[in-house]
Amino acid sequence: MEPDVRLDGKVAIVTGAGTKGDGYGTGRASAVLLARAGADVVVVDRHADRAEATRRLVEQEGRDAAVVVLDLATPEDCERVVDAARTAFGGVDVLVSNAAAFAGGGLLDVTPDELARSVAVNLTVPFMLSKFSVPSMIERGGGSIVFLSTVVAVRGPGPPAYAATKAGLMGLAVSIATSLGPSGIRANVVTPGMVDTPMRTASIASAGLADDESMPVGRATATGRLGDAWDIAHAVLFLASPASRHVTGHDLPVDGGATVRLP
Repeated sequence: MEPDVRLDGKVAIVTGAGTKGDGYGTGRASAVLLARAGADVVVVDRHADRAEATRRLVEQEGRDAAVVVLDLATPEDCERVVDAARTAFGGVDVLVSNAAAFAGGGLLDVTPDELARSVAVNLTVPFMLSKFSVPSMIERGGGSIVFLSTVVAVRGPGPPAYAATKAGLMGLAVSIATSLGPSGIRANVVTPGMVDTPMRTASIASAGLADDESMPVGRATATGRLGDAWDIAHAVLFLASPASRHVTGHDLPVDGGATVRLP
């Protein structure tokens, strides 16, 4: 039996679907793969130019796209996103909550404002997007929610505001999976390791590092290389599609085996 990753007739919301600079971040790659599988996509990003670039890529795959430009931070924003999906396409079948806020300071350095924004964007927004999406999913016979977390939520000395808020997504997924499974709702988490994206490249350049100085990260994986946005997007597509119909409440690390090598 062939794995069924088709999403024909489905509607997907992807947050953080733009990309800083050229190329593909995890949100853009996910939007493109979902479209390639047959879904229409609601492209959500706080930068209009980045969102429009992703919209064009979705349409190049032969699917329709709607763009919502906002800086996700409040429940009202989340309701607007789901309303846009209903208006453009009639509802929601797949939610990919990818947008994130990164506060990089240590425990003694993070300000209350940085912590509040991390909680709002990384945890409250996925919660509220799910709350507003689920009724439409139930109306349409079920749906899939995919949260994007990070390995620093479970391993290593990650920035505490980022790590703590991203770790909360697993608890949210488990709760949704167990309480709404009978209604046809699945919820899972993709947990990326270090991923080679335009944002990472820009961060390395702003820190004044050379490419070869980032190579030890690649050697820390079991595969000996960094992942890229497509590695993450393929995991998102799997969890969004009928191929994973019996998978829910699951944390899927996509890290090249980095977590199994870490103490």
